Amino acid sequence: FIAMDRPYDDGTTLRQRALKAIGETQWVPESGENRIRGMIENRPDWVVSRQRAWGVPIAVFVHRESGEVLKDETVNLRIIEAFREEGADAWFRDGAKERFLGPQYPAADYDKVDDVLDVWFDSGSTHAFTLERPQDFPNFEGLKRKVDGGADTVMYLEGSDQHRGWFHSSLLESCGTRGRAPYDVVLTHGFVLDGEGRKMSKSLGNTVAPQDVIKQSGADILRLWVAASDYSDDLRIGKEILQTTSDAYRKLRNTIRWMLGALAHHDGSPLPAVATLPELERLMLHRLAELTPEIHAAYRDYDYKKVFALLTQFMNVDLSAFYFDIRKDRLYCDPVSSPERKATLAVIEEIFRAVTTWLAPVLSFTAEEAWWDRYGREGSVHLAGFYEAPAGWLDTALDAKWEKVRKVRRAVTGALELERAAKRMGSSLEAAPVVHVADAELMVALEGIDLAEVAITSGARVVAGEGPADAYRADDIKGVAVVPAKAEGIKCARSWKYFDPASADADFPDITPRDAAAMREWKQRHAM
Repeated sequence: FIAMDRPYDDGTTLRQRALKAIGETQWVPESGENRIRGMIENRPDWVVSRQRAWGVPIAVFVHRESGEVLKDETVNLRIIEAFREEGADAWFRDGAKERFLGPQYPAADYDKVDDVLDVWFDSGSTHAFTLERPQDFPNFEGLKRKVDGGADTVMYLEGSDQHRGWFHSSLLESCGTRGRAPYDVVLTHGFVLDGEGRKMSKSLGNTVAPQDVIKQSGADILRLWVAASDYSDDLRIGKEILQTTSDAYRKLRNTIRWMLGALAHHDGSPLPAVATLPELERLMLHRLAELTPEIHAAYRDYDYKKVFALLTQFMNVDLSAFYFDIRKDRLYCDPVSSPERKATLAVIEEIFRAVTTWLAPVLSFTAEEAWWDRYGREGSVHLAGFYEAPAGWLDTALDAKWEKVRKVRRAVTGALELERAAKRMGSSLEAAPVVHVADAELMVALEGIDLAEVAITSGARVVAGEGPADAYRADDIKGVAVVPAKAEGIKCARSWKYFDPASADADFPDITPRDAAAMREWKQRHAM
């Protein structure tokens, strides 16, 4: 036994030291602190031996009359040498008592302790050989923990049952010998169940082997499933769950892939002064500045589910379904020298660096492949550090304005979807809707906005007022009524926008003047 309440030389007890160390440790989730604190407060003395037929022996001899443990360096060296050559079983072999005691200690005067060390005490001492610098490992310099003025953080990670096991014994053993916990952070997780919440069993045939998932879908799918799960509770896994994870992964990967395609045309020129950028580009930089502290904090708190939720929302909703959707026309059709096009590419570069570094701890292989594709194999996304957007990019007024613009865009999109469903219209570029706006704040927000560009139509006219009774109105968007209308003119062979043929360039009569300028520049570049 090891006493919990016997005072050390400094007057503290093992129980007091352990309770103090618990308060100095970060527990993830926080409920883990109360669980282990209750165990330490109420436990009796610590039993460190077991009477079993197997295990690591407590290699000591006890004098039969006095009850004192034999402490002799020569005897200990004999035991150590035997263990090195033969293993711990040397303690239990016939004649071990006489062999180790040697001629100077009569075997009849001593009892050989045949109890074995409690396995939790054994595993609880591992910190002494992994965190410090044992003499047997001279090339290992050890860690320099933050509590000692260094930069290293020690985390113990295991299932929730280890509050009574490994976490517990490690805490007591280290507090007794070092006066503090061996860890700075303790993270506990639940257990993996099948898709229906049942314990996995070979007899039920519901086991899911990690290597099988990796072989079929890749390691990043398995990593993403973990990150998207609430690991503080039991985790479920099955074919349908993995399929959902695969679908989520595919969307993230496709977004990164699209950025790589766009950036293949970017010369890497730096981001222009933010004040000179178009509003939509400034809005995306604002979103990066918003996400930076949230992503960093979520990682610090080991809240990977929040990281996944934030990046999924950003990449699927803000990027793929909104910003990239709008800017495809500019990237594909504007002249290469267009300052607006260059500004968009520079912003996409910032977004690319942000999402790849933020996703790297989870989608390790995907992020690295994307990084290599863009910047070459000389570097690594895992050495780049987390992207950090300047706080000066925050623009809450612009964000509030564009939230209103996006409402109007959703109303237009809803009206055009009904037109397509009724086979009255195909692409949104066939439309030039009339948008009636009765909300004064929405009207102010739309000032200076090219609604046709934002809604991806060939034209759009904003009119103040309620609009006709038969206009389209979205239930969740008040003060906006949309009258779908066909765009007039001819279809541009390049951008597919409809335009007035009278405005066409004489050399390029079947495309818009904007596209004609792009084609003329392209021909001049290639003629050289």
